[in-house]
Amino acid sequence: MFSVEEISTDQRDLVLALPEGHFHDLKSKDIAPSKLTKTISAFANAAGGELYVGVDERTGPAGAKIRSWRGFSDVEEANGHIQAFEQVSPLGTYVKATFLWCSSEAGLVLQLVILKTREIIAATDDIVYIRRGAQNLPLQTEEQLARLRFDKGIASFEAESVNIDPRVITNSTITLDFILSVVPSAEPEAWFRKQLLVVENKPTVAAVVLFAELPQAVLPKRCGIKILRYKTTESTGSRETLDSDPLTVEGCLYDQIFQAVTETVRVVEDVKVLGSTGLENIKYPNETLHEIITNAVLHRDYSIAADIQIRVFDNRIEVESPGKLPGHVTTDNILTEQFARNGTIVRLINKFPNPPNKDVGEGLNTAFQAMRALRLKDPVIEERETSVVVQIRHERLASPEEAILSYLRQHDEITNAIARQVTGIASENKVKDVFYRLRDAGKLERIPGRKGSASAWRRPLRNGARNGK
Repeated sequence: MFSVEEISTDQRDLVLALPEGHFHDLKSKDIAPSKLTKTISAFANAAGGELYVGVDERTGPAGAKIRSWRGFSDVEEANGHIQAFEQVSPLGTYVKATFLWCSSEAGLVLQLVILKTREIIAATDDIVYIRRGAQNLPLQTEEQLARLRFDKGIASFEAESVNIDPRVITNSTITLDFILSVVPSAEPEAWFRKQLLVVENKPTVAAVVLFAELPQAVLPKRCGIKILRYKTTESTGSRETLDSDPLTVEGCLYDQIFQAVTETVRVVEDVKVLGSTGLENIKYPNETLHEIITNAVLHRDYSIAADIQIRVFDNRIEVESPGKLPGHVTTDNILTEQFARNGTIVRLINKFPNPPNKDVGEGLNTAFQAMRALRLKDPVIEERETSVVVQIRHERLASPEEAILSYLRQHDEITNAIARQVTGIASENKVKDVFYRLRDAGKLERIPGRKGSASAWRRPLRNGARNGK
């Protein structure tokens, strides 16, 4: 039995105004159910989305799209659609169905919320689709399907064999130290074969990145880390704002993680931001840097020939890891769901003395808690076309208004450029809005005669004093 939910006319207008794109699609009830299963397949194989069935669309003047509500007369009229959807994915598992009813409109619009799935979902035509923008793109070649299996974590590149002499890993100093510390009674070669790290006399990718002394020589561009320092707060860095050559961190994964954290902290120590008392050293919690870098290294997609990048800006750090979020993990549920793309790497590196992933599955939660302890805003996680980027912003939990007023307790005036540094807000227009709110509240006034980039604000004169003095 499917629920029927009454919505208001305002909520109806929001549905009719939804833009068709990567996360939303609207269709007429007359469309063949088999065609709609292509959209369900596409959403389920990408990041999920919402499908509304019962919305007509026609072209108006100047090519404008005009939508209208024309739903099913009752739940039974949608049975053909429901049966087709059930063939693709059992309703209630990854597809949540609700009928929407508005008192001012005729019929029920079927709302389907499609979740990102662990497995690959095909449409009723047995073709696999994936959502890209407003399109449902068919994946018909083995290369396309293999890429999707890697993206979803169904297959992992860590299990691929590498055509090198296994002694590169069985005789390395990392292996000898590991065996002596963890399994002193075992012989390296026998232990590697038992762990399926050597298959048909070839080491796997997992074995190489964990135990080779220089995995980057074996798997170039797949397991390195680049640290870049950009002297800017802009959304992207450029050659002009790049401060010195990028730093490359190499070695086995265990050494890489600790060295990358150490080098990032060293680079950050030279960054200064404008605070209420002048230039101040920027500070991020070491736990946050450690956990996010560890997460990037352990869960990256090793099939993609790209290095991890750690970009240090004046107001933030960005950690970009190759590969999309695996399985059913999304940016919304990443703190509560667990899915290891590289299960062997995650399991074995945890056996090293002082492992970087001490609390398996809790790393990102620790990173967020450490930021909150310093009263900094939560990191922001963004999934891009072929990578995941975590932004660690130096933006305090204090409101922008509080940050500006705190600055003016020590200084006579503040410009938009200074306010952007103090608040961590990158947008000039957003800072203007903060100034206007403070002006309307009687907390700020614009300094007369100052225009353009010289424009500035100050506290109003009260009781013969400004700036809270």
